[in-house]
Amino acid sequence: MKIPFYFLPQITFYEDHNFQGRSYECTTECPDMTSYFRHCNSIRVASGNWILYEHPHYRGHQYYLSRGEYPEFQQWMGLNDSIRSCRLSPQHHGSFRVKVYEREDFRGRMMEFTEDCPQVFERFKFHDIYSCFVLDGYWMFYEEPYYRGHQYYLRPGEYRRYTDWGAMTPRVGSFRRVHYFS
Repeated sequence: MKIPFYFLPQITFYEDHNFQGRSYECTTECPDMTSYFRHCNSIRVASGNWILYEHPHYRGHQYYLSRGEYPEFQQWMGLNDSIRSCRLSPQHHGSFRVKVYEREDFRGRMMEFTEDCPQVFERFKFHDIYSCFVLDGYWMFYEEPYYRGHQYYLRPGEYRRYTDWGAMTPRVGSFRRVHYFS
C-alpha cells in the first residue's frame, strides 16, 4: 500500500531569508548536505519532526524543528546559518522517563523525571548534569533555563558523561520531552 504524500516527512532548506534563493527539499535523513547549499537562512517544515545539525554526519550544534515556517535562522535558535545534516525524530507516543545524575558514570545524587523541566536548578538543586539515562522517550536538553541556548537531542540509552550527548560543558538549564507533531 502506498503512503499518501501528505504523511511523508518533508523539510525544505533555503539559502536566503524568507524562503528565497536556492533551496533543497528532504524527505529522509541526510548525513551530508554540503553540496546542496552553501548556507541556510530559512526553513519550511511541511511535516515531521527534524533534528538539524551544524556539521555533516550529525555533529555540532543541534536544533529541533516541528511543522512550521522559520524565515530566519534565529527563529530556530540558530547560532549561525550553517546546517549540514538532518535526521527525523522517531515517532513516540508512549511514556517518558529520564534519570539525571550530578556526577559522571551515574554517580552522585539522582533524580528521575517524566515531565518537562523548565528550570533544572529549581528542581535538581544543581546547575550541571554530568550523566543521564534515558529510559523512555526522546528528550531535548537545553543549556539555559526555559528551553534556551544550545540544544542536545537524547535518544533512549546511557550517557555516562555530558560529552556523550555532544555538550562541551555539563551545564543543563532545562529539558523537555520530544513529542511527535505531524
